[in-house]
Amino acid sequence: MNFKEGEILYFNKPLKWTSFDVVGRVRKAICRKIGEKKLKVGHAGTLDPLATGVMIVCTGKATKRIEEFQYQTKEYVATIKLGATTPSFDLEHEIDAVYPTEHITRELVESVLKTFIGTIEQVPPAFSACMVDGKRAYELARKGEDVELKAKTLTIDEIELLEYNMPEIKVRVVCSKGTYIRALARDIGLALESGAHLTALERTRVGEVTLDDCMNPDQFIEGLEFIEIENN
Repeated sequence: MNFKEGEILYFNKPLKWTSFDVVGRVRKAICRKIGEKKLKVGHAGTLDPLATGVMIVCTGKATKRIEEFQYQTKEYVATIKLGATTPSFDLEHEIDAVYPTEHITRELVESVLKTFIGTIEQVPPAFSACMVDGKRAYELARKGEDVELKAKTLTIDEIELLEYNMPEIKVRVVCSKGTYIRALARDIGLALESGAHLTALERTRVGEVTLDDCMNPDQFIEGLEFIEIENN
């Protein structure tokens, strides 16, 4: 492998790792392997710490392809708990409000999900990496400051109800770049005249890259000593 000329690596991001953790650990291990102090390494799409799944990491000259991968269609499997909300729309924060769910049926959920297919407007979560006045939105939100984010136009190609086990549902979502599945969970809860938040999220595909193509970052790092390196 030639990490300076550029390699494209597919990882299954572990739970509670940040995207920065993946890039940082992989870069450090590769630099040690090739005897370099610096190397360009970047990822093609952030995953929240509480999410797992496909993450594409590019090294060296291949970092020029990051934008290409960012714009590819993504697929997720999300577990959503109905009847309760959290400030971050996931399990990063405690439940802050509860709502009725007695009126929700499988038929209602399937009907509501269909309304999200196509081009939609979505307001990103306050606890997100969106920039606000030169700062990350989550930095302001964690300080208790009010964060106002503008709605973004995005596309939901497919949304499918996989499991209905009230108060939880599991859905498969195929969507465009910039889609926040946490925000989609929030909006599904609102559309059901209730509340909702994510309890699990897995990115199962980016473009043609699936989980079957991915490796564990720790296993990659451990296996580096057995990888033959090409020098420029």
